Amino acid sequence: MMDDNQWYSDDAATFGDRLTAARDAAGMTGEDLAKKLGVKTSTLAAWEEDLKEPRANRLQMLAGMLNVSLRWLLSGEGEGVSAPEEGSELPAEVGTLLSQMRELRVSMARDAETLARLEKRLRRVLDIAR
Repeated sequence: MMDDNQWYSDDAATFGDRLTAARDAAGMTGEDLAKKLGVKTSTLAAWEEDLKEPRANRLQMLAGMLNVSLRWLLSGEGEGVSAPEEGSELPAEVGTLLSQMRELRVSMARDAETLARLEKRLRRVLDIAR
C-alpha cells in the first residue's frame, strides 16, 4: 500500500479525489459542503468528478473548511488527510489503471484545446470567405 505522502500525490490522485477525501474526512456530505460554500450541489459534484475547477476564492474557502492546506488540495503535498486504513488496500492493478486514466484525461484535455483552436481558425476563415 502507498504511504500517506504518495496516496494523494499528483501522480496518484486528482484534485477531485483529494477534495472528496477531505470532505469525507471532515464528516461532511456534498450537500453540507455546497451549502457552506454557497454553491449548488451539482457544482461541487462537478469539482469532485474533475469536470470543472473552482475559482481561486473558492479554493481557499475549501481548504479552510476542510482543514487541509491549499497546497495539498491542489497537489497532494503538504498538510492533508491520511491515506485510507490498511483494511481498504486495493489490488496493485488499481494504481496502474488510475495512472492510465489520468494520462487519458490529460490527453483528452489537450485534444479539446486543439479542437477549440481549430474551430476558431475555421470560423475566421469562413468569416473572411463571406
